[in-house]
Amino acid sequence: MGQELEQSIPNNETPNLIHNNIASTKTLTIVQPHCFLPKPTPPRNRSSNSNNKNNVSSSNHKNDVVSSTFAKFKFLKQRSNEISSVISRSVLSLKRSIDEQNDSSFSNSIRDVTEFTLSGLKVVVEVKNDASFTFGSVTFFSKSNCRDCSAVRKFFREKRLRFVEINVDVFPEREKELFERTGSSMVPKIFINEKFIGGLVELNAMRINGELEKALTAVSEKCCDGGAPAAPEYGFDEVADEEEEEGEMVRVVRIMRQRLMIQDRWMKMKIVRNCFAGNELVDLLIHHLLCTRVKAVEIGKRLCKKHFIHHVSGINDFVEGNHFYRFLEHEPFIPKCFNFHGATNDSEPKTAAAVCDRLTKIMSAILESYATDDRLHVDYEAIRKSEEFRRYVNMTKDLQRVSLLELSENEKLAFFLNLYNAMVIHAVIRVGYQEGVINKNSFSDFQYLIGGYPYSLSDIKNGILRSNRRSPYSLVKPFGTEDGRLELVLAKMNPLIHFGLCDAAKSSPIPRFFSPDGVSHELRCAAREFFAKDGIEVDLEKRTVHLTPIFKR
Repeated sequence: MGQELEQSIPNNETPNLIHNNIASTKTLTIVQPHCFLPKPTPPRNRSSNSNNKNNVSSSNHKNDVVSSTFAKFKFLKQRSNEISSVISRSVLSLKRSIDEQNDSSFSNSIRDVTEFTLSGLKVVVEVKNDASFTFGSVTFFSKSNCRDCSAVRKFFREKRLRFVEINVDVFPEREKELFERTGSSMVPKIFINEKFIGGLVELNAMRINGELEKALTAVSEKCCDGGAPAAPEYGFDEVADEEEEEGEMVRVVRIMRQRLMIQDRWMKMKIVRNCFAGNELVDLLIHHLLCTRVKAVEIGKRLCKKHFIHHVSGINDFVEGNHFYRFLEHEPFIPKCFNFHGATNDSEPKTAAAVCDRLTKIMSAILESYATDDRLHVDYEAIRKSEEFRRYVNMTKDLQRVSLLELSENEKLAFFLNLYNAMVIHAVIRVGYQEGVINKNSFSDFQYLIGGYPYSLSDIKNGILRSNRRSPYSLVKPFGTEDGRLELVLAKMNPLIHFGLCDAAKSSPIPRFFSPDGVSHELRCAAREFFAKDGIEVDLEKRTVHLTPIFKR
């Protein structure tokens, strides 16, 4: 109305004429909103229809919320982009100014602290002073259970040096590099950047003469030129290219998985899941291998012995006829096994002694690197992120079809002691470590697939190591009369095993790993060490002996 009124008045008329012609009207001027403010919108027309009134109001409210949220998000995103671009330009200009200035005093003053201010925002840029690299890059090659390597590691930790340890037992592919650099495979071998220092003797000589501090100080003044040994990276152990002895057996298994009809079947008024009949396997082998029926049955027995297939009722031998079998990966306990990674290991199993040696070396290296010297404190979070633990998890697949019947009593004792302690560490990391608290109740379902059978922590302790004895407050034995795991039960229980088993509790013994040759002596040493470290308390005044809960087992 104000605009129409201004257009209808001639330029030569005065405001008095306006009052004469339209007494009750004043001249109005529309002020445009600021460019950063949202534009005004006309009010929405209200619907006269009472039936649609609620629907229209609710839809309008939703549109208002969506449009308001979108406008806020768009404004914040635009503002964030502007701030980021300003910071980037300021940092780049700061870097160019430092590069262009040759005056050291000016450069040092710029490098200390620099700040610039945006609208309503103050940004302070500080160049990070990485004090962890004060002594340069220190690397040393080591092996598990090496006394000299432990001394070198302890010296570096006392000096609070940041060092990189390359354990050739965990990373066997690095042993070739060690020989090429030093001409020997003996450890420890120490490097400061790309310079080879020597072993423990040379390190002590340099420390006594004061040359070590000079070498570390000189190295800290210059950056490494890339010739230093690289830190361990993601990888796998080297695998020999030789053809496996059981290559034909693996091909037979692959044909079976493709051709056999796997389905649910009825047996003794119950449903058996994911199985096939023995006569179907025999017919398949005769057809594809062009062999006799006797030869096909012999192949079926070898498949059972190698733990490729199992009888659904636990019968160890293969019998032709209407007997039902299933592949190892179809067993109902497989989803609970933490060393099963989607598929079974079809390669020829390694010997149990080789698997035990590999397991012992990797876990010993993990404890040496991520536990205190007294083994009372273990950094499970650091272990979880380490390359050593990843390789241990990959190594556990070798346990799936390993044959343990060839082990002697001492070898079997050391194998299951080491496996129990390794499984406890794995269980803490995977299921039992929640918000910094170890929950041992979740360990009951943690198990491995070993030699074709599932083994929990309780099965190893009470079934194997305690010669199939009942656990406390239990009415049944771990293994039944027809259980295939009875063949591995120790003939005689050694009571000292409780001093070698770590349950990740404060009252339990420290984690350790044993050698097959000296396991009996090492268990006696573990018992003496346990008693020496508050394992028993004698109160002479009250004539009372206080023991830990370990004696209740």
